[in-house]
Amino acid sequence: MNDTQTKDEAKNIVTIEDAGPCRKKVIVEVPEESIKNALGEKYSDLHKEAVVPGFRKGRAPRRLLEKRFGKEVSEQVKLKLIADASEAAVKDNNLSTLTDPDVDYESLQLPEIGPFKFDFQVEVRPDFELPELEAIAIEKPKFQVTDQQISEQIARLQNQAGTWVPQENTPVEPNDQIVADVVIKPQSEGPLTGDAEQEQKLENVELYVRSPGFVGDVPVEKLDQLLAGARSGDVKKTSVDVPKTYYNETYRGRKVDIEIEVKDIKRLKPAQIDEAFLKRLGVESQAELGENVHDMLKNRLEQQVQTVMTNQIYKHLLENTDFDLPEDVVADQSNRVLQRQYSNLLLQGVSREQIQEQLHELRAASEEQAKQQVKLFFIMDKIAEKLGIEVSEEEINGYIARVAAQRGQRPEKMRQEMARDGSLANFALQIREEKCIKELFKSAKITEVQPDKKAKKKKKAAAATPAAKKTKPVRRKKTAAKNQDGE
Repeated sequence: MNDTQTKDEAKNIVTIEDAGPCRKKVIVEVPEESIKNALGEKYSDLHKEAVVPGFRKGRAPRRLLEKRFGKEVSEQVKLKLIADASEAAVKDNNLSTLTDPDVDYESLQLPEIGPFKFDFQVEVRPDFELPELEAIAIEKPKFQVTDQQISEQIARLQNQAGTWVPQENTPVEPNDQIVADVVIKPQSEGPLTGDAEQEQKLENVELYVRSPGFVGDVPVEKLDQLLAGARSGDVKKTSVDVPKTYYNETYRGRKVDIEIEVKDIKRLKPAQIDEAFLKRLGVESQAELGENVHDMLKNRLEQQVQTVMTNQIYKHLLENTDFDLPEDVVADQSNRVLQRQYSNLLLQGVSREQIQEQLHELRAASEEQAKQQVKLFFIMDKIAEKLGIEVSEEEINGYIARVAAQRGQRPEKMRQEMARDGSLANFALQIREEKCIKELFKSAKITEVQPDKKAKKKKKAAAATPAAKKTKPVRRKKTAAKNQDGE
């Protein structure tokens, strides 16, 4: 569409102008004749029903109706004309909108003579061409389960079933757990004032000596180095620069002073591989445990291979597609990254309790990440349209049944929970996306390769921090008085 386009639309004059990336300004002019016809119809209906003192029902003259109900009728006709004209302008000009028309209703009045003019803005889907979808080059890494991997996984199971044992007269070591009193204070420089700059005191909090780590809601790089060698009663101090993209506005982009007073030190004692341990895992012998772990790791590696290959599809699509993104949608998306991440982890069989432990990391999503997610959403949406891929209720129910089985829940209950927390729509989008990827794999040029050490490190890092994926851009409804995000 050109920068400006005028069209005679059902006697309305509609002008469409560019108003920024993926944003259109729509100017509508409703002819005087249309206003008179709308008012005439409204007064005709009112004439049949209105009760006016001194006149029988249906006998009151229009001039009295105008005097008695004129303001109310004018307002109703105005709202109807705006609604009908804006809807027609969007539909007949083929605007694929992401937001409802943003009309300042209260400031508009029907003119006594002449046409009725108003304008509004809408965000629209980006217009772009898809890259080549046939014969996408993909490298398929060849992974196999090793005895070392099996031993490491069994050791992790022992740690998960282990106990934290208090340490006496022992310095802090990496991966210890400490109980401490903490003081957190944002420095006074910066835009925040008032309570945000007051220090926060936390007593008897549990801190894990890791890198990176968290002290309260503040991320601390090299927390393990800060606490290394500390003993009960020691006080450790540091200052950290919190990223500008951090989810917590109290600390976002601020320098924060932290004081940690160590009170107790605990160290993890792994569980022994005995009869109770094996029974807890549902096996009868250590050999059976090894077999189960082997099968589990094999399935996990197959999923990782699929993820590596899928990411290559995403990379091809992102690098070979260029278009502007709707700014408001990107802004909204940065606040909705967590929902999709939450849903993905549920699909992987991660418990809600484990997800809660990762909320700090999950919330630290950057604007750049949101941009990539939104861009990929529009690309996959267009691919689904081009390939004619849809998702049926049967498919959704099948996927929900699979997740419910992993979680030990009834499918009906799982679906109700997902409908309440808003993840059901994202779930359907994920199913559709998986179908698109499978279709692209059919024509892809796949080459098996041996994974190098660098690739293994990337794979391990990706497994440690699940990658955020996109969510469906939310269609937002706006009114003149208030903007409301529609979930």
